[in-house]
Amino acid sequence: MTIGVDGNEANVLKKVGVSIYTFNLLNYFKKQACSSTRFKIFLKEKPLSHLPKESKYFTYEVISPQFLWTQIALPLRLLKKDIDVFFSPAHYGPRFCPVPLIVTIHDLSFFYYPQDFLKRDLFKLKNWTTYTVKKAKKIIAVSYSTKKDLINIYKISPEKIEVIYNGFNHYQGIRATAFKEKNFSSSYILYIGTLQPRKNLLNLIRAFYKFNQIYQEFNLIIAGKKGWLYKQIFEEVRSLGIEDKVFFTDYVTDQQLVFLYQNAFCLVMPSFYEGFGLPLLEAMHFSCPVLASFSSSLPEVGGDACLYFDPQNINDLTEKLIKLKTDAKLRKELIKKGKERTKLFSWKKCYRQTLKVIKESANDKSH
Repeated sequence: MTIGVDGNEANVLKKVGVSIYTFNLLNYFKKQACSSTRFKIFLKEKPLSHLPKESKYFTYEVISPQFLWTQIALPLRLLKKDIDVFFSPAHYGPRFCPVPLIVTIHDLSFFYYPQDFLKRDLFKLKNWTTYTVKKAKKIIAVSYSTKKDLINIYKISPEKIEVIYNGFNHYQGIRATAFKEKNFSSSYILYIGTLQPRKNLLNLIRAFYKFNQIYQEFNLIIAGKKGWLYKQIFEEVRSLGIEDKVFFTDYVTDQQLVFLYQNAFCLVMPSFYEGFGLPLLEAMHFSCPVLASFSSSLPEVGGDACLYFDPQNINDLTEKLIKLKTDAKLRKELIKKGKERTKLFSWKKCYRQTLKVIKESANDKSH
């Protein structure tokens, strides 16, 4: 059996979210490659050095042209009939796919918050996702929340959707690295994630401003690369006059991320919508208590190990921050429960289940 994989999400220097998911899967596939299970990883550009090295049964193939790659170049290549099944780790599959297609859907935020996306991106997300989920033989959803959204929006049979939770990075063996250019020695509240509207950073900043009026020793660190429609986030910080209290790190390395988790007062995930929410589990692993919005998949992933708040209610978030600051017992309980919660999630389980779905789809002759 030869499994084709879209490896483009992993072929980037700065990996976040879906890129990490794809990269980790490629590493697992490399280890599983053998004479009976071969992998062909399709790319738009030459593989970067950090990708797993080629072997006899794990190889890369660069397909051109890049323009409309998923709609034209990839389907034409798959017509060669040397691929038994094709896996897309990130929403989009080829419009015409001559072999069984498996796709992972991470979230459907564009459906609920279309105003938060650039028109070009929204068009692709809406149209390309629609034909992909309809064409797919099997869909992997990263949470039951995402599965419910798929059923409601696309009227897909529940039997077609397999829920496979993401794992999370333990960052084992990685030494924490402090930020040379910034002093984060004082207490700080942490946000990890891309800067974009659905992440609800405006309400986080406003809640922090109110909290900071009482506890002036605190800073807010917003760690993540710029996504889209992010200018208002910086403008809000300026308008509140807290430029010296809110730090934007942009993209952070794994070493810097470990440092941030280990030294934070807490992590806040204020999102209006998340398909899964990896930082939540990563923070728990590093004994960093988590405040999360009570929305989409976050309660499903966080269980009873988070302190939840209404993402629309600034006062609610402010009050929960104050509660965490004043209640040492609650803080200890959240840290303890967080450690237990992380035991339910692992990349190893995610990889194994994902490969099982791919192989079963290839062997199902009802395609």
